[in-house]
Formats: sequence, structure tokens, C-alpha cells
Amino acid sequence: MAQIRIRHEVSDYDTWKHMFDSDPLDRKGSGVRSYRVSRGAAEAGVVLIDLDFDTVEEASAMQARLLAFWSSPDAPPLLKAEAIVVETMESAEI
Repeated sequence: MAQIRIRHEVSDYDTWKHMFDSDPLDRKGSGVRSYRVSRGAAEAGVVLIDLDFDTVEEASAMQARLLAFWSSPDAPPLLKAEAIVVETMESAEI
């Protein structure tokens, strides 16, 4: 399994969340199997998103689309945006 791990810093979570929910890059059509959105407990403007994919290739293709989108005029207002493709090496429930 591969993931894109995203970290955003936003000035207005509700505005950001509305854009995220509008799904401008078609997550399902881009191979996203599931996702999680988390928010900083002490820093409400920090948003973390994990997008899960079957393959690193799918995740890398989506990462490229995200980077292009974030630099476009259609992007939500982001103070900072980072995205890294990672592979799950181990997972356990305790």
C-alpha cells in the first residue's frame, strides 16, 4: 500500500474543508482507496491528510497533480502545503 501524506497550514479550516469536500481532483478516479483528515489539537490551522492508494505509481501521479493544483489560481488559500509519497512497511493494531 502507498499513501500521500499531506500537511497543510490554513487560515480558515471551514473554507479549506469546503474545497476539499468539492473534490476538484477526483480522488476516487485518481485511485484513492480511502483517506483520513486530521486537525492539530493545539494548532487548529494545521491539517493532515492521508490518501491511500494500491500502488506507489498511483500515489506519485496524484502527488504531481496536487502540486500543479496548489500552484493554480483555483487552489484553496494555503499558507503552506507539503505532500510526500510513502509506502506502508508495517502495520499493526494493538
